[in-house]
Amino acid sequence: MAKISTVLYRANATSTGGREGKSVSSDGALDVKLTTPKELGGNGAFGTNPEQLFAAGYSACFIGAMKFVGGRDKIAVPADVSINATVGIGQIEGGFGIEVELKISLPGLDRATAEKLVNAAHLVCPYSNATRGNIDVTLTIV
Repeated sequence: MAKISTVLYRANATSTGGREGKSVSSDGALDVKLTTPKELGGNGAFGTNPEQLFAAGYSACFIGAMKFVGGRDKIAVPADVSINATVGIGQIEGGFGIEVELKISLPGLDRATAEKLVNAAHLVCPYSNATRGNIDVTLTIV
């Protein structure tokens, strides 16, 4: 396991009630009602869930990693870069697991440059590093 030598930032949030509760960040910027999706036995009430939060976090972080790599490697990351993240949840032996697909749009970049950028970002992204070898992550350039 890689150890962080110097922590640059710490996020803090408190969740109550599990999948039928709420999550609030320590600064109040994040304050969301949590609900269970119908597919997992929920009642369909309006709210978000851990999988949506993970999808949002991973996709935003991956864009940050591409911008970092772009700056380092002199690759101009398009201003309109976007990632559509899908997080699936299902049963694995002994519990539940997740899988992730990141559909990455890099308008204006040629395929070879886009692949180089995405592959390098996958090596530096904290979410990629945290999940590597633990869950299936599919990276698709669209």
